[in-house]
Amino acid sequence: MTFALSTPSPLDYFSTLVADDAHFPLLEAAASLAQDEYPELDVQQVLGDVDQLQARLQRRLAKDAPPIQRLRALNQFFYRDLGFGGNVNNYYDADNSYLNVLLRTRKGIPISLAVLWLELAQSLRLEVAGVGFPGHFLVKVTLPQGQVVIDPFTGQSFSREELVERLEPYQRAHGLVDDYEVPLGLFLQPCPARDIVARMLRNLKEIHRTAEDWPRLLAVSERLVRLLPTVWDELRDRGLVLAELSHYQQAERDLATYLAEADDAPDREAMAARLRDIRRSLRD
Repeated sequence: MTFALSTPSPLDYFSTLVADDAHFPLLEAAASLAQDEYPELDVQQVLGDVDQLQARLQRRLAKDAPPIQRLRALNQFFYRDLGFGGNVNNYYDADNSYLNVLLRTRKGIPISLAVLWLELAQSLRLEVAGVGFPGHFLVKVTLPQGQVVIDPFTGQSFSREELVERLEPYQRAHGLVDDYEVPLGLFLQPCPARDIVARMLRNLKEIHRTAEDWPRLLAVSERLVRLLPTVWDELRDRGLVLAELSHYQQAERDLATYLAEADDAPDREAMAARLRDIRRSLRD
């Protein structure tokens, strides 16, 4: 008797990767996002390409090189020698979020560049973290001399004054001024791997929603629901996309669950009305 081994779907593979926070493979999970757009993509090949970059970088340094020297070598290698940087001419291209494309073009957006930079930094035993700064993803390095905050888009490091200046419009827009002002340090907390992948997916979500590209938007929403199973807004959004694609039974299920779980949602009335419309479509 022979047994056929079934290959997991890209979505099932992604679900396996993101199942556990304790062993969350950021690089692999981020690389796998491209499988929706590039179905033949070999994620392991992407990981192998990154391994080769790590090996090239490590050969440049003595094993006992101090952290500041390792950081300088990393930025020289990443930004100057390899030419990684921001895609200023086509910032909202979905390809900027796909690591396989980033490795080829060396152009991306802050968060995709950050994922690759963090992986290389960790191979040099640097103490690094991603930072979900409002409006622009950053990375930070903890050195014996202090903390360095870097823009992965350019490789530029920021002073405290520059960070405060960049944060000011966000604080003003959200009423976080005067008595309600929040310390800068709270905006520089390490971003968990799950949140980094969620932010990457939400970037893609916004691109596809703006283009009203419902099939691609559905693929992204499916991943967000697997990644954040108790974030009911993501379930609602998947239901709305399913309705746009006339998948009314699944849309009804998602919106009904959203209304049952999100008791204090500010859009309850609007979603209840949308659910009634979907149920009418099912009867017609």
